[in-house]
Amino acid sequence: MKFHSGYLAYTMLLLISFSCSLKRVQRSKEITYMEKGLLENLPEKQLNVFAPKKADGKQPVMLFIHGGSWQSGNKDIYNFLGARLARKGILAVIIDYPLSPDYQVHDMAKTSAQAVKWTEENINTYGGDPERIFVSGHSAGGHLASLISVRNEYFDTLGVENPIVGTILIDAAGLDMHWFLKEMNYEPGTKYLRAFTDDSLVWKDTSPIYYLDENDPPMLIMMGGRTLPGIEKTTERFLEEYKKLEPEPNFHLQKRKKHIPMIAQFFYTPNRVYKWIEEFMEVK
Repeated sequence: MKFHSGYLAYTMLLLISFSCSLKRVQRSKEITYMEKGLLENLPEKQLNVFAPKKADGKQPVMLFIHGGSWQSGNKDIYNFLGARLARKGILAVIIDYPLSPDYQVHDMAKTSAQAVKWTEENINTYGGDPERIFVSGHSAGGHLASLISVRNEYFDTLGVENPIVGTILIDAAGLDMHWFLKEMNYEPGTKYLRAFTDDSLVWKDTSPIYYLDENDPPMLIMMGGRTLPGIEKTTERFLEEYKKLEPEPNFHLQKRKKHIPMIAQFFYTPNRVYKWIEEFMEVK
């Protein structure tokens, strides 16, 4: 599951790219959804909201969690995605979350759950439907989206029920991080262990594959046919378990896509991935 300098080049590409037309999107940026100290030692964090100009409270909501190996990335890189989703009638919420090495994966998941909680409580103000909240993410963000979808414990700590009605995974990493880290046998304190710690119990606690059950929200799963080997293997393992609950999963293999192009393809507004998402979210 090696991540490389391509992420830096990708980030630069996104930052210099033009956004969608301003005429059809209402942007609300740097909204604090978690104040410092709200969840123990966690820092203040913000999100951006992209809403259709004529949002009337009935728009489905996608909360997107960025990738970056659990150690890099930020919400502003994905303004293009929020704007494009809004133009298609989907209210988009793009979040920041605490990163390693200063914070670990449980912190990231609790923060992501807090972002969902904030969204449920506030999104109607922006024209979104609080009963139609979907979560999505690419790479490490896909891991966090799937984790909070299948583990209600993160919402239990916030004193609310899990409001997620669907999960959209875009070349998600870490779906079976327990298996992956045991296979890789990294030296303590190195690579992904900065986020997942050296404790194998944490690896299992934060691997979505071990928490699948019939009460989970439905999933739309997309994977690149030329993605990173670790993502390919852990997604295959995840699908094997998921098929025990959903014999015909909503899964799309994009045979020629590598890992970073799996998210970069969202630049192209007519891309078929938007159609898959619109159908999954039942956008009208």
